[in-house]
This record gives sequence, structure tokens and C-alpha cells, in this order.
Amino acid sequence: MSHIIVAFSKRENAASIRNILVRSGMDVSAVCLTGAAVLQNADTWDEGIVICGFRMQDMQYMRLRELLPQQFEMLLVASPDLWMDGSLPDGVVGLPMPIKVYDLVNSVEMMSQTMERRRKKRRSQTKERSAGDRAVVDKAKALLMERNNMSEEEAHRYLQKCSMESGTNMVETAQMILTIMNE
Repeated sequence: MSHIIVAFSKRENAASIRNILVRSGMDVSAVCLTGAAVLQNADTWDEGIVICGFRMQDMQYMRLRELLPQQFEMLLVASPDLWMDGSLPDGVVGLPMPIKVYDLVNSVEMMSQTMERRRKKRRSQTKERSAGDRAVVDKAKALLMERNNMSEEEAHRYLQKCSMESGTNMVETAQMILTIMNE
């Protein structure tokens, strides 16, 4: 599940939101009073959801959204007249005040599910190598085939095996082989 950061300028508001989420079975990773604290926490995680008010102690939500990593979503809890003109930036969902527990929990669950779908989609996408990376791997395979009398399939398997054993990717392994064998 995504990390949840609750950020409000008043500690009581942040604690109330956190308590609602915890009672609903969600883990809240951090509670912050400032945008700087949110950013500090966000830097330690890959992705997450920031639930915040219109203004924290040191910045407004729009500035915080600009500074947050792209993988973070934001749930803005604020009076509708502050954002109902449709000017919410990308990655920000608005929840009007006064909030209902049901709406808050459903909004966070929906955002978490969306992030999970995106995460699964990213994982399932095959990672295409650039033309330069393919050329390095092909060059290393050709060198292995020439010097060690291997077939292309054997050279490829050798690169894969070395890559897994050393904990490096295929391109790095190919570069190491080219460096070692060209000396």
C-alpha cells in the first residue's frame, strides 16, 4: 500500500484525520504541520498520498504539489470556494469541507487503488533497451563469440548469468566484459 502523509497547519486537525484513517484500517506513515516536513518524508518513499489542507504553516498546497515527487498524489481537504473553480493541478483531488468520514475513507481507498494499478502497469511493461545499450550488449556477445568460440545463444546466457551473479544489469555486465577483454 502507498504511504499516507497527513499535513495540516493545526495539530488537532491532522490528528483527527489520522485517527479516522487508522480506525478505518489504513496505515498513516507521517503527520506533519509544515510542507517542508512533508517533502522530507516524501523523499524517503517511492510514492504515496498526501492529505492536506489549503495552507500548511510554511506553504500552500499548490507550492507543495509543485515540489512533491511525481509519484505522489494529493488529497486537498478545503472549503469548496477555494478550489471549486476547477483549477486543481494534476495529481490533486479535492474533498470539500466539512468532510464526511465515508467520503474521506473512500477517496483515500480510490487513490490507493489507482496508484496500485499504475504500479502494476509499470512493472508489467517490458523495459526496452536504447539503441546504444543494445549495441553494447551485441558488441560484448560478438567478442565472447569470437574469443571463446560461443554461439550467440551461449554468449547471451553467459551475459545473463554473470549479470545475475554480480547483481548488475545486462548493459553494465556487457561493459565490464568489453573492458576486461579489450585489455
